Amino acid sequence: MTTTSAAFELFATCARGLEPLLVEELRALGATEAAERGGGAACRGDLAFAYRACLWSRLASRVLLPLSRFELPDAEALYRAAHGIDWPGWFSPERRFAVETAGRSPAVPHTHFAALKVKDAIVDRFRDALGRRPDVDAQRPEIVVHLHLDGTHADLSLDLAGSSLHRRGWRANGGEAPLKETLASAILLRAGWPEIAAAGGALLDPMCGSGTLPIEAALIAADIAPGLARQHYAFECLRNHDAALWRELKTQAERRRREGLARLPPIAGRDVSAEAIARARRNAQAAGLAGAIDWAQADLSAARPVGASPGLVVVNPPYGERLGNEPELIKLYSLLGSTLKRHFGGWRAALFTGRPDLAPRLGLRAAKIHSFYNGELPCKLLRFEIPAREPAGADTAPDFANRLRKNLRHLGRWAQRSGVSCYRLYDADLPDYALAVDLYRTDDGVHAHVQEYAAPETVDPVRAERRLRQALAAIQEVLQLPATAIHFKIRTPHKRGEQYGRLNETGRFWIVEEHGCRLQVNLDDYLDTGLFLDHRPLRRRIQREAAGKRFLNLFCYTGAATAHAVKGGAAASVSVDLSANYLEWARRNLELNGARAELRARRERAGARSRARHVLIQADALAWLREPLAANAPAPYDLILCDPPTFSASKRMSGTFDVQRDHVELIRAAAALLAPDGVLYFSCNRRRFKLETAALAGLEIRDLTAQTLDEDFKRPPPPHRCWAIRLAAHPAP
Repeated sequence: MTTTSAAFELFATCARGLEPLLVEELRALGATEAAERGGGAACRGDLAFAYRACLWSRLASRVLLPLSRFELPDAEALYRAAHGIDWPGWFSPERRFAVETAGRSPAVPHTHFAALKVKDAIVDRFRDALGRRPDVDAQRPEIVVHLHLDGTHADLSLDLAGSSLHRRGWRANGGEAPLKETLASAILLRAGWPEIAAAGGALLDPMCGSGTLPIEAALIAADIAPGLARQHYAFECLRNHDAALWRELKTQAERRRREGLARLPPIAGRDVSAEAIARARRNAQAAGLAGAIDWAQADLSAARPVGASPGLVVVNPPYGERLGNEPELIKLYSLLGSTLKRHFGGWRAALFTGRPDLAPRLGLRAAKIHSFYNGELPCKLLRFEIPAREPAGADTAPDFANRLRKNLRHLGRWAQRSGVSCYRLYDADLPDYALAVDLYRTDDGVHAHVQEYAAPETVDPVRAERRLRQALAAIQEVLQLPATAIHFKIRTPHKRGEQYGRLNETGRFWIVEEHGCRLQVNLDDYLDTGLFLDHRPLRRRIQREAAGKRFLNLFCYTGAATAHAVKGGAAASVSVDLSANYLEWARRNLELNGARAELRARRERAGARSRARHVLIQADALAWLREPLAANAPAPYDLILCDPPTFSASKRMSGTFDVQRDHVELIRAAAALLAPDGVLYFSCNRRRFKLETAALAGLEIRDLTAQTLDEDFKRPPPPHRCWAIRLAAHPAP
């Protein structure tokens, strides 16, 4: 690299999987030779080519000028090799420099120590030659020396750009899990975007995040050098830098940019997040593309073609590594496939994913598949040709959609008449569509909570995937909901001893209203939402009967029934549950209804000694009931609700709980706390549960199941059984 016209060796690094594309690009930029190597491409070219590679490469991470390759028996070999290079001939002592290290070697296991040895050698070489030394600046270096450890060998090079070329100079904030710009360009090149753009085709990214794909697409289509916005290149600080040549190349790039922007095809980015769209706009403006890309906040299912001609839909959905969860990803892929087939006939689509196993959920067959890496994660780029016309009925579910509409008319009218805001719309009414669909009218609109009853192994998985995709598309179409308002979960058979865990970590709660009660629900983080809809009539009954009474809620879950009791004028309440998380949720539910609750994280009975009107106790309910009453404490509760789980084996319990095995002891212990004219409501969700009435002699028991089922749950078999239990001396009227 001594004259403008002399050819010299360079090495361009890139992400794994991009090597073939990089070789093609380097040749197009003027390399006289280019060949694939692991992690990049070796090439030859003159000074103009080196500058063009830094300015124009969309795929290279670094452009390195090799200075020395040497054997590495020990750390001192680093010093000797580095000291042997004429560093003062490359840059002046006034320049700040840094040493960056990559790779591994058993001779020098610590890369920081290796970098220090090279730094010391460079400084000593300057002192020996000039009597003064350059400063080291790891934060803002003007010169970057690259050390690559390669087992028994090492390479020293100058990084001509000074930092990774994926840093185009426009990204302010990538948000969550952004694609590197170099990888985004590779995706677009493999997807055929340059040819589509040249023909006037449009591009749409329906999940654009901070805008990396649309911005890189605009840079490609407008023939804009990706490095034009960078403020600094390390080669500008080398002694043999040709400033005139560099100015000429930048002037040419500026001219090509102006001409390219004038013929830019339609490019659009959509995202459900307003914050992401704001970031994308800022990034586009920093890239010199203000007004060139159509940005809008929109749900995935609202994606529609842009421009007059078919083009390319490119999307990089979350992989489930850091974002999203499995059911949410299944929903997303299913709705994406339905949207593409319904609205983008004749277009091409490119899906970049770390979860190729979910690709069948799209219902599209990939025409080509390419392998890439996103960091260390192996990924696939799937390319699709979307049929101009989908065969009639190929991906629709008319029977399911019609049943949804029928149920919506009937149950919607009933809910409006009854003042019900949350109800079950559909519950496996058709054998081919084993779903439960619940509607929640919340403080920010209507949401659908959809649970798939996992298909048995005897069902063809391809058919099951197709039916689910059809069902989700029908739910969206009939209910006219965005994808973000459809909360999808898979309900698998619960093995004995297994506990349902947290599904997600959104921490997002909505407020619903039920018969004057305000309650929090969480539609994403747990299998259940915090509100059992089938118990709505029982909660309403408790609310009607609670005035002036003391209420005990055993296995209280999120305290919804306690909130109803409070709303009905209960004089006092005690709610018991083993989960601190649910008790905190219950506390918030009580506060929403004007009651302050005292939270106790230890087992103790709340009787006359407690000054708080409403108490929450963290305890195993059955163990708590087994504790003896204080000698002078009368059985204080006028109204008791006991709604136990079918089975529990929590680590915080001393044993296990089985409702069939333990219900007699549980009911007797709870009934012992009843006031003389009190009532205990016992509810159970176990399908084949049998109440042992003979073992409960001395108690008056009445089956209330039919009275505790609203219109939306009058499907056999009943979702629960419920009994009113009183002391025999005070039979129910």
